[in-house]
Amino acid sequence: MKEKNPWLWIPTLYFAEGIPYFLVNNISVVMFKNMGMPNGMLALYTSLLYLPWVIKPLWSPFVDIIKSKRWWIIAMQILMSAAMLMLPFLLPEGDGASFKDMPMFYATLAAFWVTAFASATHDIAADGFYMHGLSEHKQAEFVGIRSTFYRLSSIFGQGVLVALAGWLETRTSDVHFAWKFTLILSAAIFAAVTIYHTWSLPRPQSDKMSQTRTAGEILKEFARTFVTFFQKKYVGIAMLFMLLYRLPEAFLVKMMNPFLLDSVEAGGLGLSTEAVGIVYGTVGVAALTAGGILGGIAASRWGLKRSLWPMALSLTLPCLSFVFLAAFQPQNVWLISTCVALDQFGYGFGFTAYMLYLIYFSEGEFKTAHYSLCTAFMALSMMLPGLVAGYLQEAVGYTTFFIFVMVCCLVTVAVTSMLKVEPEYGKK
Repeated sequence: MKEKNPWLWIPTLYFAEGIPYFLVNNISVVMFKNMGMPNGMLALYTSLLYLPWVIKPLWSPFVDIIKSKRWWIIAMQILMSAAMLMLPFLLPEGDGASFKDMPMFYATLAAFWVTAFASATHDIAADGFYMHGLSEHKQAEFVGIRSTFYRLSSIFGQGVLVALAGWLETRTSDVHFAWKFTLILSAAIFAAVTIYHTWSLPRPQSDKMSQTRTAGEILKEFARTFVTFFQKKYVGIAMLFMLLYRLPEAFLVKMMNPFLLDSVEAGGLGLSTEAVGIVYGTVGVAALTAGGILGGIAASRWGLKRSLWPMALSLTLPCLSFVFLAAFQPQNVWLISTCVALDQFGYGFGFTAYMLYLIYFSEGEFKTAHYSLCTAFMALSMMLPGLVAGYLQEAVGYTTFFIFVMVCCLVTVAVTSMLKVEPEYGKK
């Protein structure tokens, strides 16, 4: 069988992987905020949407033994297309000042949950299919391409779609219509990509349903991966690092969009939805990407051990920019964009050490399964702080909240100081 050109499917596959993730975890925050949802409730419910990515290792073995990876990709994209097409017609009413339409909100939340579980399953299948569909040489060649198009999906979701919703809201004075139109457009684009993938995705001979292992054998091996993970040396310190290294950013990122959108009287910066799409969804994501690229270059030259402290400080110190923004509430969009870009660049640079440590800790017999468990802890590290971030902000105000974020930076410093890493790991 003739191999399909990877350019026909790698870019669209990883662009499609990012759209539902950012819709569920980021765009939903801005949308519900526009509809008048209070910060405590907003942070709680949108943080719970992280759960499928926390627990996806529980069903990942069955993606290997039931059907093919290609089947799972297409099936989950069809399911997500259906759920995303339902969302615009389930939106609760909200006027930007109050949020009372709870029955429709729960229906909307159910559609988000379906999208979230399908997206988490799609991630498992897409990453496995990447290895089946490409030779080892091609895998290395296209690893940067897949990351680039995933980031482009972030800019499209958090930047273009949010800015479009803001532009429509400004011109129609109808928040509900603005988001309904935006969600219909995004669902239509995703459905078109799904139809395209039914043709463009290759059919590798190695991508077949497992015939050699039963479900019972898979469960037995799965249990063994859990046992061996928790038998690893320094596993307690590793778990603390995975859960707490990003603690300040986990609190900050959940309240970033509400802070940018809230009125000056409420302690926010009073930006329009359109401006937030540009400031955070475009400038911020571009800075995050640049920080990640430079972080990768630095880590390859310094190694993980030497990278830890510069990257931990890079992750924590730029959070001061939000203390400044909350204390002085500047109205200059360029200044706000600079502060957001500084924070996101620092986070992108500092996050490199975190990801490299997850790979380092996963080394061994069950490398793939253990890495999946590490990423579950990674998702949990963002979910748990987010559950209470909104209620905490409502209780103390934005300035004190961001000062608390800076106090959390001490936790990052503490867990970094405890880490045990081989001196030369990750260095060229």
